[in-house]
Amino acid sequence: RQLAEHLDAEMLLEQPEDNPFLSRFYDDMTRFALPTQLTFLFQRADQLRELAQIDMFRQPTVSDFLLDKDPLFARLDLTDAEYRLYEKVYSHLKPQTPTPDFVIYLQAPVDTLIDRVHRRGVEFERKISASYLARLAEAYSGYFYRYEAAPLLIVNSARLNFVDNQDHIKLLLARIGAMRGRREFFNLAS
Repeated sequence: RQLAEHLDAEMLLEQPEDNPFLSRFYDDMTRFALPTQLTFLFQRADQLRELAQIDMFRQPTVSDFLLDKDPLFARLDLTDAEYRLYEKVYSHLKPQTPTPDFVIYLQAPVDTLIDRVHRRGVEFERKISASYLARLAEAYSGYFYRYEAAPLLIVNSARLNFVDNQDHIKLLLARIGAMRGRREFFNLAS
């Protein structure tokens, strides 16, 4: 939200409150992984579909999700048979969505992630285990290690607070503006 405001951009935000399976997923991951994942996939594909139409006069768009990384959650949460079904659905939806112009990957240690989940105050998210977050963080690291679809800024966000500190947003914007390569790193020194 902060980045979109500073860039005078439209926002395209994930809508977890519209996923009727998400809270149940945290109670029983095995049972609710597939409906949760497919609901998010359809939701995100629908949101991105309108961006696929090229409009040279369109305002920039900032999104808090990347459809390309959607299979990370699916691979972590689904059985092999469910994942094969998910892959078929994903492959039919994926060509209809645009590639981003720029990607920011926010990294943080698992302890920081747990703290942020708890501060967010969404009750059912508090059930996320440290081991699940560690597996997810490892999957993200592997994914972005190989990511080449768009310029990528990898940000160690452990010491950054974009929600409460406007100076940190300004640092991020300056780092984005100074980026010259297709893959760069940003780490706030202590």
